[in-house]
Amino acid sequence: MIKLVRVDHRLLHGQVAFSWTNGVGADCILVASDMVVNDEVWKTTLRLGKPNGVKLVMKNMEDSIKAINSGVTDKYKLIVVVQTIKEAKQLIEGCPQIKSLNLGNTKESKTTTQVSKQVFLEEEEKEILRELIGKGIECEIRALADDAKQDVAKSL
Repeated sequence: MIKLVRVDHRLLHGQVAFSWTNGVGADCILVASDMVVNDEVWKTTLRLGKPNGVKLVMKNMEDSIKAINSGVTDKYKLIVVVQTIKEAKQLIEGCPQIKSLNLGNTKESKTTTQVSKQVFLEEEEKEILRELIGKGIECEIRALADDAKQDVAKSL
């Protein structure tokens, strides 16, 4: 059962590994990323950040969608982490059972607008979020599990 789908450009780090894993009672983290599966250094780094007693799986986007839809992940209390809002859209479109999205950390650049302390959005990402919200997906900003939810719709 999916407990959380999170956008975080850092993927697996303290906030995900400890706050969110404990906060939602997760026993498995799925890193869904086309880039990570081909980067041995990054995969090793992510393995080092994994909490004890929590399974870590790293798959490309297509295989992540297939795994979720096949039911093989149903036995886990699952956190799915993607790097970008575009990846989140791909995942949500491929997995209709996903009904909510957490924005944790996105990269700042010259072309982004800051919408929270740790979330910066490109215009294209704002459009994607508006589209997801329009389809009934709950989109919220929260760095830590015990933080107050910030409604993305009010930040666009």
